Amino acid sequence: MNFTLKIWRQKDAKSKGCFKIYNVSDINSDTTFLEMLDILNNRLVLEGKEEPVAFAHDCREGICGMCGLFINGRANGPDSGVTACQLMMRKFKDGDTITVEPWRAKPFPVVKDLIVDRSAFDKILQVGGYISVNTGSAQEANTLLISQKNAEEAFDAAACIGCGACVATCKNSSAMLFVASKISHLARLPQGKIEAVERAKNMVAKMDELGFGGCSNTGACSVECPKNISLSHIAKLNREFIKAKFKK
Repeated sequence: MNFTLKIWRQKDAKSKGCFKIYNVSDINSDTTFLEMLDILNNRLVLEGKEEPVAFAHDCREGICGMCGLFINGRANGPDSGVTACQLMMRKFKDGDTITVEPWRAKPFPVVKDLIVDRSAFDKILQVGGYISVNTGSAQEANTLLISQKNAEEAFDAAACIGCGACVATCKNSSAMLFVASKISHLARLPQGKIEAVERAKNMVAKMDELGFGGCSNTGACSVECPKNISLSHIAKLNREFIKAKFKK
């Protein structure tokens, strides 16, 4: 398979970026998107004319969430429920032109080429995404009674990998789905009750402070989420936030 790649190149955070055109050929349909970028970079290194394209990656198994890319106008490309490292080139047609960009959001400034700084998510977690526990060995699981419904909903929310696809997709660059998944996860478990009031209040305040927009209510975040996090967790976040305001 042969492709024309229109890739965003930007030397650093202060430099002005632009799209550059590259051609890749003889790409196997079972090649992943990041492997295809590796092939391009190997060629660029051998040619020695310009630096390879910088992009973030780690596990390449859809776990770490580092590989977020905006591909042909969609977060992580044309497939659903996958990260960019899981996207296969068979999802494209031979001869396609593919546009590759970094996440476009004010709280995610571009570091270089396709890499953005997502430390804003870390700052949100630092003000509330934790629980108070004693050190030592873990408690016997059967001493903490949790209904199956709550356990399953908490597990669904905990599947969030913090990739930022929800922010990149939302027209307001809202982080509501990310924050909601963290709050909803802990709110449904007994271990999360201790900081429940402060958690909802502080995480939402930090989200606003960092420049994330308000929820657009279009549901695009959930559609493009590689872990299919449900919008119902945003409803849970709103309930937790309202309760926190009353208790304060």
